[in-house]
Amino acid sequence: MRTGGATRPGLVFGFGLALAVVTGGLCAGCGDPGSAGGSTAGRTTASTPAAATTSPEDLCTRVVAHWSREVLDSHSYGDYQTMGLSNGQYDILREVVDAARVEKKKHGARAADELIGREARAGCRDWYRTGGPSNGPWS
Repeated sequence: MRTGGATRPGLVFGFGLALAVVTGGLCAGCGDPGSAGGSTAGRTTASTPAAATTSPEDLCTRVVAHWSREVLDSHSYGDYQTMGLSNGQYDILREVVDAARVEKKKHGARAADELIGREARAGCRDWYRTGGPSNGPWS
């Protein structure tokens, strides 16, 4: 007995059901955030907070302090571009490391580490107060 040209009606029904399940699964979560469907009537949605940003001064402080600690025990400063520093940040780094070396000889490694944090912050704060890298591409 034939069924209108389809030799296996269950196969067609099964394929259609599988397609509906897959399509429904792909669309799960479609619509507005926080909604169970397309309607948000009577519901409030929470907004996602903006991503935290780091100020240029804080970023400068972090990178200068990091590289100052790395350079402290070496006899050379390395290449500022390899470190990802601008020329102005590199100038701050050299001043911080010179002061930290003196501090380390007088008062030890912990005092030098604390000095690096303070001096990197002060140098970057002063640098950005006077314009920072806006003075040109190499500043």
